[in-house]
Amino acid sequence: MTDVEPELTTQISVLRDIVSRDHVWPRMATKYGVSNPLPPWKSSLDALCDVLDRSECGTDVLDFKTRRDEEDALTSSTYSALPYPENQLVALAHSLVSHGVIDEAELQQRLAEVRERLER
Repeated sequence: MTDVEPELTTQISVLRDIVSRDHVWPRMATKYGVSNPLPPWKSSLDALCDVLDRSECGTDVLDFKTRRDEEDALTSSTYSALPYPENQLVALAHSLVSHGVIDEAELQQRLAEVRERLER
């Protein structure tokens, strides 16, 4: 197991709530009759990770090795109950909050905006 920064062992309430809802892609795809095995947000997640890995400020905030080590640690511990790629998405959000890229209130607001668009 990798060395985990103390803030990575801290629960983030908004992410804990997401995990507890168990709205994982296989279950949601079945519910809505979607046959694509990958969630529609997976390509955006991959692009975000690529941008973080290549951005000039990314190495000061969250470099590739740190991001991947944290993702591995979080997906095998805190978010192990989630399937891939949900665990990758939540681990990235956790790292972004832990490193101060986004705070919990802003994450909660953005999630509420996405939910509102989906429910229209």
